[in-house]
Amino acid sequence: MTTMGRDVVIVGAGFAGTSVFLHLIRAASERGGGRPPLRSVRVVDPRPVGWGVAFGDRDPLLLCNSAAEVNSLRSDDPGDFVAYLRQRHAWTGAPQDCVPRARMAEYCQDRYAEAHALAGALGIEAGHVPATVESVDAGADGRRVVRLSTGRRLPADAVVVCTGVHRPRVPDGFAGFTGHPRYLDSPYPSDRTRRLRPGSRVLVLGTRQSAVDAALLLGRDGHRVTMTSPSGLLPAVRHSLGAPVRPFPSIDGIARLDADDPALEDKVRRRVVEAVRLLSDRPLRHQVSTAADPVRRLRENTALVEAGACVWPGVVVAALEAVIALSEKLSAEGREALMRRFSWFIARYATAMTVVNARRLLALFDGGALRLVGSYPRAVSVDDDGWWVRRPGGEEAERFDYVVNGTGFQQPALHRSPDGASLSLSGGATAVDRLDADLRVRPYPGAPPEPVWLAGVGTHVRIPFANHLRNVVRQAHLVAETIAGAAPEATPQPGRARRPAHDPANGGQ
Repeated sequence: MTTMGRDVVIVGAGFAGTSVFLHLIRAASERGGGRPPLRSVRVVDPRPVGWGVAFGDRDPLLLCNSAAEVNSLRSDDPGDFVAYLRQRHAWTGAPQDCVPRARMAEYCQDRYAEAHALAGALGIEAGHVPATVESVDAGADGRRVVRLSTGRRLPADAVVVCTGVHRPRVPDGFAGFTGHPRYLDSPYPSDRTRRLRPGSRVLVLGTRQSAVDAALLLGRDGHRVTMTSPSGLLPAVRHSLGAPVRPFPSIDGIARLDADDPALEDKVRRRVVEAVRLLSDRPLRHQVSTAADPVRRLRENTALVEAGACVWPGVVVAALEAVIALSEKLSAEGREALMRRFSWFIARYATAMTVVNARRLLALFDGGALRLVGSYPRAVSVDDDGWWVRRPGGEEAERFDYVVNGTGFQQPALHRSPDGASLSLSGGATAVDRLDADLRVRPYPGAPPEPVWLAGVGTHVRIPFANHLRNVVRQAHLVAETIAGAAPEATPQPGRARRPAHDPANGGQ
């Protein structure tokens, strides 16, 4: 380390990278007296701060799926985003409401600017570097050299990799068409769908969050949309993904369950159901529709939410965080098995859509602009006239003008070069598939840690629900406090951070 303070490079300027930046500058400011522990903090991303894939779209139709009350960048102030909305945008909504994603991008950008000004006052060189990181290479004296697409090289005592999702998944049967002009590999950014020929027939691959966004954007712009997926099922419906409404002893006990218990899934399920019972006498099975037809199910689920008959969303975040804590005891294989066991919860409850989007989808179904088919294409081809799609059991091909992939994105992965000296996000000999509790990268289990940390979605190799924003903020706090040299007793563990007294999850105001 340098005697003048540490040089830090944050790779990625989305929510996670911004949160790490804020926590680093705050940790430096709280040291008091003498030189700050940081000499420089640079955030590297080709996009402006905050305007990544997750939130960087100005179309007001695209909403956050989580409530404003759980979207704070600061671990010590869960209400910071709500306060920002009220102060900066005169927002009058409830903390449990969802807001357009662009508000999150603006929030990240504004809070970054405030922290950047504080860094300058502390004598810390800070800034955003508009470039792509090509590799993180071993340098002299244990330092790292961050190599950029511009040819610039940034020396660093600490590197925090906070890149989110960027690479769309490739749906079955479409690997050979990913570069075709009539194929959109993602509905984001939304201006891509606005370039389609008016009144087109569009096939949307997928029926979950990204596909719902695609259908809403296309339907609003006057296209005729067909959604399809192997399951043929739409997400459940809820008001939002908000903070736990009260403590849940049964869910808190999930972290203490035996991870090797073959009955783990049933025990987790029973504890979640017990928590729901604390909120309502209405059984969980009566709070969601079981209709076989997906559109009817959507309609009934929406009606249940609008009637106030769904309380299960109040336990979802508590359950997510309990499973994150439980996963700390597991091996990589054990975590994968746990997530397979817990897939029922993820598919139905964790990834439910907002009731606002549910109403919008129903309007498209009722107006004839949207339909859903339950059979995924068995064969596809494309020519100058468009796509020809054949379904199982169907003799005639159906024609579409465009195909939009709404199956989501691949998880980001960090790769190590054959000689072990470089880390890259674009590929390499070996994927980094293990991460210790301190979120530091190690070349092999038990090896000394490298001065490279992960935070955010990239921690999926260790932590389930790695995109859960409350947990991302705790990670940012952990990493920042470690790099800045703060007292370890003040550092929260991922998924186990102390809750401030005013956190709604503690029953406070």
